[in-house]
Amino acid sequence: MNWVTKMFSSSIGQKFIMALTGLFLCSFLVIHMIGNLQLFKNDFGLAFNTYAVFMTTFPLIKVVSYLLYASILYHAFKGISLVYKNNKARPVKYAVQNGAANSHWTSRSMGILGTIILVFIVVHMKNFWFEYKFGHEVGYTSYFTNMATGEVKAEPMSAEYTQFNKIEEGMTSNETGQYRVVVVKDLYKEVATEFKEWWLVALYVLCMFAVAFHLYHGFQSAFQSLGINHSKYNGLIKFIGIWFFSVFIPAGFAAMPLYFFFK
Repeated sequence: MNWVTKMFSSSIGQKFIMALTGLFLCSFLVIHMIGNLQLFKNDFGLAFNTYAVFMTTFPLIKVVSYLLYASILYHAFKGISLVYKNNKARPVKYAVQNGAANSHWTSRSMGILGTIILVFIVVHMKNFWFEYKFGHEVGYTSYFTNMATGEVKAEPMSAEYTQFNKIEEGMTSNETGQYRVVVVKDLYKEVATEFKEWWLVALYVLCMFAVAFHLYHGFQSAFQSLGINHSKYNGLIKFIGIWFFSVFIPAGFAAMPLYFFFK
């Protein structure tokens, strides 16, 4: 076990773990993006709220979420620590610096970009995750889906109603048809309300630029740290890193607050 301790306490071992946690967080971004696309459905938030209950109650997802939180904290603070150690190892700066000749500016700014993203995550978790789990502002809504037409109607429940993050389902009918009834905690309404604040929307959009630039270097760098650096794969890795993780993913997340702000 001694070699394992030495391995992961070395600079190479730490970069290896940083790469693994970084790629794990990249996979989470993809899953989170797919789930959040439910926000764009024209169903008053039924699909998104159902997804939110699943993500916070399904046992396997709950276990993985703790691994996610640990990965975020490790990746953030270890990244800041590595930047600090690198700067400390070179206390006297070069008389003439031409960083662009050796590396892209994103690789030299990973610490700053990572710190911005960490602050963003704290704000994001407070506004939505904490409020959804422990706050008192997120109420419940009844959704009525017409079984014949698929039309969805929504009615807010009374403030006293609580189901502790569970979905209550049933059927009802009247002279207009038969309806599937779903009562669920309405995180969608909380999202729509929060993203009417211009400063919060601006913060999210600006932070997505930080995510884009962080991933521009980080995604490709992770594969190099894992030893996956070959001309046969580098082109594909670079393409995915730039166009998917540096463009599509940040643009998709930035589109969500803009959608509610201008809706």
